[in-house]
Amino acid sequence: MKILLVYPQYPTTFWSFKYALKFISKKASLPPLGLITVAAMLPVEWEQRLVDLNVKPLRDADLLWADYVLISAMSIQRASADAIISRCTTLGVKMIAGGPLFTAHPEDYGHVDHLVLNEAELTMPLFLQDLAKGLPKHLYTASGWADLSATLVPRFDLLNMKKYASMNIQYSRGCPFDCDFCNITVLFGRVPRTKAAVQVIAELESLYARGWRNSVFIVDDNFIGHKGKLKKEVLPAIIAWMEKRKHPFALYTEVSINLADDEELMQLMVKAGFDQVFVGIESPNEESLAECSKLQNRNRDLIESVKRIQRAGLEVQAGFIVGFDKDPAAIFERLIAFIQESGIATAMVGLLNAPKGTKLYHRLKEEGRLLKSVTGDNTDFTINFVPKMNTDALIAGYRKILETIYSPKKYYARIRTFLREYRPAQVRRGPIRINYIIAGFKSVVRLGIIGRERYQYWKLFFWSLFRRPRLFPLAITLSIYGFHFRKVFRMHEKALRAGRGAV
Repeated sequence: MKILLVYPQYPTTFWSFKYALKFISKKASLPPLGLITVAAMLPVEWEQRLVDLNVKPLRDADLLWADYVLISAMSIQRASADAIISRCTTLGVKMIAGGPLFTAHPEDYGHVDHLVLNEAELTMPLFLQDLAKGLPKHLYTASGWADLSATLVPRFDLLNMKKYASMNIQYSRGCPFDCDFCNITVLFGRVPRTKAAVQVIAELESLYARGWRNSVFIVDDNFIGHKGKLKKEVLPAIIAWMEKRKHPFALYTEVSINLADDEELMQLMVKAGFDQVFVGIESPNEESLAECSKLQNRNRDLIESVKRIQRAGLEVQAGFIVGFDKDPAAIFERLIAFIQESGIATAMVGLLNAPKGTKLYHRLKEEGRLLKSVTGDNTDFTINFVPKMNTDALIAGYRKILETIYSPKKYYARIRTFLREYRPAQVRRGPIRINYIIAGFKSVVRLGIIGRERYQYWKLFFWSLFRRPRLFPLAITLSIYGFHFRKVFRMHEKALRAGRGAV
């Protein structure tokens, strides 16, 4: 059997880092981890090839080579996935599809030969059994949750690693919290399921054996969902492995804000090589947090929690949302002030949307406020329901937030605030790579000479060089991120003015 694994293209978003990647001559931030994990479940005698449309084009010859095309996609990749499916249909190539997009909307894909939905550890074996009998069905679903102790090491050998800025692995699925706008618990449940420490080490070792010596993203939606196991088993194992291998990777992941309450856990993560965490903060407004059941963020000083994590040696990146029913008219100014004071340079602000299956989706459906499916990108000035706040006022306020926090003056000031607080670990992480030296020179030309932010760039350049020289490379990296954020904001703003944005 010849299997062509195809990963659809991402549109340009804040998270795509498209414009930042050009500085380091990379095509994509991350490879398709779900797809190469599924690849490891297929019979070893099958011939497999991978086409990630984010790093290379998909040719008709690629499709015609395959007995089956296997597609995995998220909602934000829908347009690209639909185009791939259309090409397969035209060429008469059989298809297998799975992943969040198809699991959430199977009714839209009756024309796909086989839908293998939910977690592949549960449904892929059923499909393979029927295929071996010559009687594969159209739809495969499963109840319950997969046992991750049986999950195999992903097929990293299928990747062209040079095209990616970072590699990724997964330790756990599920989240103990139940925010009403989030579909993670719909897809993976509320009880975190984890791999054994030996599995995590095997995946790190697989990356190391293939020559990877850069950052690794642990893609868990909440890495600290099972703190006990992390502190007793997993982090000590990672620490030992990193010391043995002389710290080849810089690790980053997603966590909940209660990480700030556990000094021991933060110290272990830093010792294990973590230097960044993404935190869903959502809102500085207590009523909005209560509305969306973001209980872990309530009744705490959120800015102090952020600074505690930063002082521990972890850069905080964060997500924010506006559009809650309880958002006051002043939410836009409050959010701007919060972001600036917190020193969160990578601050992703989006409009509230209701993904299918979430508690928010069901509530809005009962209230007759749903309008359409989500695009998967909550930063493109679209919302899929009727908000309580006047829509024009909401869009205008959201636009003001982005225009302000990504403006050179505010953005560069925020970088300096962060660098004053940040206390990274004294750990060497391999040699400086030539593409990062080139990126530094490109930043001087693009941002320091021809860019509109010239003054702010050079102010940060010399401030960090003399005040925090050890963090100088990070300061330049964040400057490049800011360039990307401004480009994407202007792109969305242009689309909005052309009438393609809003509800």
